[in-house]
Amino acid sequence: MLKLLRPAMTRILTPLGRALVRRGIGPNAVTAIGTLGTVISALLLFPLGYLTAGALLITLFVLFDLLDGVVARLGGGGGSTWGAFLDSTLDRVADAAVFAGLIMYFISRKDTLMAAVTLACLVLGGLVSYAKARAEGLGLTCDVGLAERPERLVVALVAAFLSGLGVPYILPVGMWLLAVASAVTVVQRVVHVHKQTGGKQPGER
Repeated sequence: MLKLLRPAMTRILTPLGRALVRRGIGPNAVTAIGTLGTVISALLLFPLGYLTAGALLITLFVLFDLLDGVVARLGGGGGSTWGAFLDSTLDRVADAAVFAGLIMYFISRKDTLMAAVTLACLVLGGLVSYAKARAEGLGLTCDVGLAERPERLVVALVAAFLSGLGVPYILPVGMWLLAVASAVTVVQRVVHVHKQTGGKQPGER
């Protein structure tokens, strides 16, 4: 569903992308601004209990992840190997900030169990991304799994948003589901790579 929404969002963001290109703002700057906004919003608002406001602001800055691609395609410069590397690296920073903010939120409420579950979401999310990057670095494909980055962000932000509105248990349920889904995704990617390699060690034929 999220992949189907991407073309529509790209069309919506194209006028803004053109305006940024005319002002000499490149995709790398857009990526950096989006990441900075996400980090500040997550680490400032979530720990203080402003879950709804934090989720809304983070969602706004997450859209920069689409906007930087639009700017690059429209000729804003930086649409390069370096730009792709920077984008992927800052995505990890933004993801870590979102879950770190939620961890601090649970700690502030002395909910050690949910802080641990959310930490598991952060660690497993990193493993999901690493498994794909490592596989692709070896010339393999690894675009499989139940909980990729967009799905993880949607679950976390929607759960935080609704929890801030007073919906009971939604944030703990969201974190538990996300932890399980992320663990399943890690296993799916390991199995997928194993099938492609036949389980062979380096140098084996």
